Amino acid sequence: MRTKDFDYALPERLIAQHPLEQRDLARMMVLSPKNRTREDRVFRDLPEYLAPGDALVLNQTRVIPARLLGEKEDTHVPCEILLLRRLDKDTWETLVRPGRRLRKGARVRFGDGALTAVIGDTTDAGGRVVTFAYEGVFEAVLDALGEMPLPPYIHEKLRDPEMYQTVYALKEGSAAAPTAGLHFTPEVLSRLRDKGVHVIPVLLHVGLGTFRPVKEEDVENHVMHEEYYEVTEEAAREINACRAAGGRIVCAGTTTVRTLESAADEAGVVHAGSGMTRIFIRPGYRFRACDMLMTNFHLPQSTLLMLVSAMTGREFALECYREAVEKEYRFFSFGDCMLILDSVPPEETL
Repeated sequence: MRTKDFDYALPERLIAQHPLEQRDLARMMVLSPKNRTREDRVFRDLPEYLAPGDALVLNQTRVIPARLLGEKEDTHVPCEILLLRRLDKDTWETLVRPGRRLRKGARVRFGDGALTAVIGDTTDAGGRVVTFAYEGVFEAVLDALGEMPLPPYIHEKLRDPEMYQTVYALKEGSAAAPTAGLHFTPEVLSRLRDKGVHVIPVLLHVGLGTFRPVKEEDVENHVMHEEYYEVTEEAAREINACRAAGGRIVCAGTTTVRTLESAADEAGVVHAGSGMTRIFIRPGYRFRACDMLMTNFHLPQSTLLMLVSAMTGREFALECYREAVEKEYRFFSFGDCMLILDSVPPEETL
């Protein structure tokens, strides 16, 4: 497979620049890869497609204000540090700009010196290890100085940072939101529970692996950056009981899919545990734990579009994307979504 095989044309005007005030009024394309059908609905219709005994699995990660804007101490050159993953108490894996001017040993200051950073080694993924110095509690300093790490294709300032959090966000640690979850409201979740749908939280802290662009011409040569995931004993027990009783596992977002597929064995049994995952799901992959997927519309040539194509088949996925462009769906993080009701066999996705 070639990376360029996952390309599509997208007018810039369809890239959503702000979230909807009413989260659950986003448009939702409902599609069945098996039957090659699709229809246009809105997200608040989601409960109509789930049945009693199904399990809706959510990623309860919470985005931290991971974008730090400061200056190089000796030259006062403006600098930016994006926190990706905490390595220990005061040391983080990060992305830094401008990389060429921030060599090992360089010092960056933020907020008139309330926070300083010393640039360390380069990581295998091209990031930098950074050690911070401050007084007090790091999380409090970060809340005061950091900004929400919105994707580079969003050019408008976010009026309310909570609009870049899911309503069920709980555990801090992500450098980006699991954006499929942004559509949920307490009302939609309540309707699902009242219908008998099990709502089960898992965790994956979104980092470089989720949004790093594919630079290799051959898809098989792309290496995912590792991200932390966690499945509790209770979550694993509920998911396995649901499937054993004939219920479907419905994943809210690609990060949830990657969590469950990392925790599942060949028989589809999900095991409790935590750790780092580099799982790269693309056409030809056999899903073990995910039956349905609700997800946003993703960037061309991205690993997320490849994951969707692993469920639907590449040609059908791109066909749906072209129709979404024609119907002027809103794309990417603050955009509309699709609900994938089933999947085709792995050999049919290639």
